[in-house]
This record gives sequence, C-alpha cells and structure tokens, in this order.
Amino acid sequence: MSSTAQTAEESVAVVGGRVVTPDAVIDGGVRVEGEHIVEVGEIDGDADTVIDADGRFVLPGLVDLHGDDIEDHLHPRSGARMALPMALASADRANVAAGITTKFHAISFELDEEADRSPELAATLTAAINATDDLLVDHRLHARCEVTQKRCVDAVLEVVENGDADLVSVMSHIPGKGQFRDVEAFKQYYENASEHSAEEAAEMIEERTDIAMTTLRERIDTIVEAAHDSGAVTASHDDENPAEVERLADAGVDITEYPITLETAERAAELDMTTAMGAPNLVRGESQWGNLSTAEAIDAGVVDTLVADYHPPSLIAGAFVDTGEPLPERIKRVSATPADAVGFDDRGRIEVGRRADLLVVDREPTPTVARALVAGEPVYRASRGDR
Repeated sequence: MSSTAQTAEESVAVVGGRVVTPDAVIDGGVRVEGEHIVEVGEIDGDADTVIDADGRFVLPGLVDLHGDDIEDHLHPRSGARMALPMALASADRANVAAGITTKFHAISFELDEEADRSPELAATLTAAINATDDLLVDHRLHARCEVTQKRCVDAVLEVVENGDADLVSVMSHIPGKGQFRDVEAFKQYYENASEHSAEEAAEMIEERTDIAMTTLRERIDTIVEAAHDSGAVTASHDDENPAEVERLADAGVDITEYPITLETAERAAELDMTTAMGAPNLVRGESQWGNLSTAEAIDAGVVDTLVADYHPPSLIAGAFVDTGEPLPERIKRVSATPADAVGFDDRGRIEVGRRADLLVVDREPTPTVARALVAGEPVYRASRGDR
C-alpha cells in the first residue's frame, strides 16, 4: 500500500481537458480537494495547484488486477536478483508512468527455481508489498497459487489467513490442459522460457500429471473458502471449457482470467463471473498461446476487464484500441470494472466523491501519460515545457 494522500486543505484543478466520465467525454476539467473529486465540468483555475490538460484526455487512474511485471524488476535476468526495495521502486515508477494507480501484483506461488519462482520468494515479496508506505501508487497483492504443488498451496493459505491478499487465484499448469493444451508446448515453454533442460521438463510433466483431479479440486475449494473468509476476492486462471468454469463458479470463484475458448467465456458471463482478458493480447491482435483473442471476446460482449499481464503500457494502449465501442465503455474496462470486481468502489470513475486518481493522457502517436494524480496528489509528470 502507498501513502500519497494530500492534506484536506490542498486543492488541485485540472483544466482544459477532454474528461472521460462513465457516460461521456466532456470538455472541461476536474477539481480535487484532499483525496477526493469535488467537481467535474467547467472548472476555473482557482486552486493550490493548477494542471493545464491542454486539450488532452483526462482519465480515471487505471486499476490492474493482474500484473506480473514485478518479476522482471526483481530478476532482470534469470538468477540475477536485485534488492527488493529497488525492484519495488522501479516497478512503482514504471506502473505510474503507464497510468496504473492501483496495482495488484500477481505473485506466483509456484516452485520453479529455474524461473526464479518459489513459495518462499513469493512470501517475501508479499511481505514487502504489504509493507510499502512511501511509493507512488496503491500496491496490492494478487496471490496466484499453483494447486498442483502442495507446498505452494500451504504457503498461499498462510498468506490468506494472515489477511495479506486482496485477490487470490488458483491455477494448474498441467501439460495437456488450459494454456498448455499441447504437451509439446508445455515442454518448449519450460525448456526455453524457464531455461529447464529437456529432462527437467519431462520430470515436471510427470509430477504435474500424477495428481488426481479430486485432489486438485479439494485444494481449490480449500483456497477459495479461506480467501472468502479473509475478505479476499477469488479468481481462476486459463479455464479450459464451460464445464470447468461451471465447477469453479460452484466453488465460489468470482473472476475468470484468460478463458481459453469463447464458449468458456460465454458460460462465465451467463454465470455472472467477471471475465478478465489480457491487454497485450488486444494490442498485439492475438493470444501468445493461440487461445481466445481479446478482440474476439470483446466482439462477443464477454470481456469485463483488461489486465496488464506482463506489459503495463498495454493497459492504457488497450483502452484506446478501436473496438467499435464508445471510449467511456473502453475506459471502464481498465478502471471502474476492475475496481468494482474487487470491491474498491471508491475509485475508477471521474465522479464527485470518488478518490482522485487521475491521468492526463496524450492519445498520439501512442497513448502515453503526461500527468498522474494518486489520491489527489500530483505524483508524476512527463510533459515538456508548460504542458
């Protein structure tokens, strides 16, 4: 968590912008007092701090429910670990520069030493994230549990029972299932991306396929129940088919991330689950794994929120991809809807009374953040001159 709030007496006026409200794009600005928005529309420049948007878009701060980019800051190369304070500080700056003002770090509780992952490291990251009080954005924990590994299940349960996670997701990276429906693709991923030998990849395949489905389901049920008891929201990862998403919905899972097929996403929508898809998928125009494309899912009306996944700049870029929808609808996918999905109803919209997480954004040549406010405090500026 971050500590960025202004004193109640301080005011900020953002003027001369194109303000994206939940329902429309209006010419005008936003007035902030302390941490909250107090006026939207025609705003004069009578404030302690005045920011001239100069015709640029004024957006709510982005809410990213799933970003694993912290791993790259901690291990810029496999085996080369940087100090935790440096990794968190650089991730903090990179995310605010990408317009993300509420960040759920998707920390992988998975035993894979070659990929610099372990439940112990995940727990260390968790403690560091929850101890932050001097960074720019609001940092939160999304604990991702590899349910094929009991050691990881136990570690996540400890984190959850301590109340350290706001979002908990279950995943089972099993060859022949989900993201790795092709066993050969699983081998190639763990040999290349994670730098395993062919023998190590083969051992991992044997380990992960030698677990009864009933055992995995029992572990999922245990994690979901514990998460809900702690007040956390739950998610599933790479759901393969409608039957699987039905089973997870019955278990109480709230969010489905990256459903593999359109039929799966459609069934999740019917079950009133929140569906999250990757912004890099939308920006690139395809899934990295040949699965459901975000654009196809949006066309079908079954995408509620976009997540940054491995590339924070794609979140704001994805909101500006022309999907044939009005801009306010696209902005909701990266602000209001993800905030609502985790019960953060104080933010994600430019409305009176909401928390003043605000961005001033240049649309061309690619969406970039010129200014950012977090809880009413100007924390980032990248524009030149008087802009």
